[in-house]
This record gives sequence, C-alpha cells and structure tokens, in this order.
Amino acid sequence: MSHILVDLSNTFYRARFAINGDVDLKLGMAFHITLHSIKKAWEDFDGSHVVVFLEGRSWRKDYYPPYKRNRSDTRAAHTEKEALEEKVFWEAYDKFKDFLIEKTNCTVLQHPRLEADDLIAGWIQNHPNDNHVIISTDSDFYQLIATNVRQYNGVSETLVCESGFFDAKGKLVIDKKTNLPKPPPDPEWLLFEKCIRGDTSDNVFSAYPGVRTKGSKNKVGLLEAFEDKKHKGFSWNNLMLQKWTDHNGVDHRVLDDYNRNCTLIDLTKQPADVREIIDGIVRNIEPKSINQVGSRLIKFCGLYDLKKISDQSIKYASPLGASYITKGVKHEQHDLADN
Repeated sequence: MSHILVDLSNTFYRARFAINGDVDLKLGMAFHITLHSIKKAWEDFDGSHVVVFLEGRSWRKDYYPPYKRNRSDTRAAHTEKEALEEKVFWEAYDKFKDFLIEKTNCTVLQHPRLEADDLIAGWIQNHPNDNHVIISTDSDFYQLIATNVRQYNGVSETLVCESGFFDAKGKLVIDKKTNLPKPPPDPEWLLFEKCIRGDTSDNVFSAYPGVRTKGSKNKVGLLEAFEDKKHKGFSWNNLMLQKWTDHNGVDHRVLDDYNRNCTLIDLTKQPADVREIIDGIVRNIEPKSINQVGSRLIKFCGLYDLKKISDQSIKYASPLGASYITKGVKHEQHDLADN
C-alpha cells in the first residue's frame, strides 16, 4: 500500500507565495497546488489512501519556551493589509480543512499537543511495511527519507528520495553551485548537523555556535564527530564536551544542548508521554464511508472558482474518495461523482 501524507498547513501556506497577485489569486494557487500535489502523488505512486495532518499547539513550546517565538513576532509586525490577507487566507484554510474532514474519505489527524511533523513520523513508524509519500516543502522531513519514504514538494515540483532530487520532468536537479546533480540526502548526517546547528526558522538555538563542518589540525569538526558517533571515542567526546558562554553570560555544554535539540528536532525522540499520544492516534483510525465525493468536490470548487479542478473533478476526487485500508481489508472506495 502507498499512503499519501499531506502536511496541509505547510503546503497550503507555502503555495500562496508561488505567484504575486491579490488574495483571491493566491488562494486559487494554494488550492490548486495542494490538490494537484495530492493527485500527482496518487497517480505516480499508485496511492491507496490519503492522510491529512493538521497542526496543534506544540508540546515543544512548553519544553523549550523560545520555540517558534520568532513567528509570533513576525505576525505582530504585519501591516494592516498583510493582517487582512492572513485572516482571509486562514478562513479559507479552515473551510478546506472542514471539507476534507466532512466531505471526503481522507483520514484527517490532529491533536492539540502535536505538530503535523510528529503525526507524520508516527504514521510512518506505525506502518513500516507500507510506502509513503510526504507532501510538504519542509526539509525537516529529509530525516525520514528511506526506501519506502519519499517527499514531494508541490511548490517547487521536486521529488526527494534515496536516489536524489528530481524535477517535474523526472530529471536530476542540478546544484547551481557545483553544476552537478544535487546529491541524495543523507538522513542521519542531516539530522545530526541540524541538532548541532539548531534551526533558525523554528528559533532553536545552536548547540555549538560557529562550529566548523570539517575540523582543523587542532580542533574537531562536525564531520569527525559524526564519524565517531557510534563509538563515542575521542572525536565525539572532544566536540560534545566543549563549553561556551552565550551573550547573557550563561555557560553551556555542547552535549547538553545537543540532547535538547535532539528532543526538539529528531522525530523519533519525543518525550515518552508524547510518543504515547502519537501511537494511540495512528493505531486507532476509523475508516470513513462518505459517498459522492466528486459531487462534493465540485460544490467546494464553486466557492473559490476552482474551474480547472472542477472540470477534472473525477481525477482529483479519486484520492479523496479512497477509504483507509486496515488489516489487509480494503474498505470500499465510494463513487466519485453523482450516482
């Protein structure tokens, strides 16, 4: 089976910036890119079920108060026009979310303490024998790339998998700096590097500010420590036991901040109570049984003048009409258009 895993707020939000224009044009683009991404992944990877993941208030904000604080600061600085556009946009998003919950057979998952990332990782971890395509622009998911896990960025039309980065035509993406094909992601290395360097977009501070990727004769770098990660020998300890002082005069040990960042960033290392919530949600899915999904999609398209999608409603409704498959039994995929 092949599950299409949709990071909804990420894809819908990023897609609005794919073009310039008024809010209606941006909304149309957000709907188009999101629904087209689902359809493309469904067709390209023989999809069996679509799972949509929504955001909650993250447990990370209690664990690490600075987490994503920068985003609230950005929202507070919006102009009146920007604030109005945000309001209109998120109202449309809520209607889209409600449509997916109430009018389709997609599984839609959300919990007040969890981010979509937590639930996506949990879904994959609890379905190890299935294939998964993550629809998102977020590079945090590179840590999950595996033989059975791919990521599709519908905004840039890029597929990321173990073999590398591929464009809309199926050709390898060329790195503009090297003029060579962009190398395949190394999930273990990328995760280690991010846990050391932190994540400025989420306001997660570095465990070792200024550390070099490759060390010198007298100083260990990230590569040397990473290569020694399993053995925990000289290079690992030399880097991890380093100490530094921040701008407030607070002393830090690299290992302590690295472990903190692992908890925040590594999607296998959430606190035990969080893991219990994740596993409980993804192991107890109730398949939906909604009919005439195609007709319902056409009606929704009418709200936002999504004519191109409406004209191809059967193709777009096909993934939305497929119910969850559990215990080897395929639940009925209901008629997509009017009976």
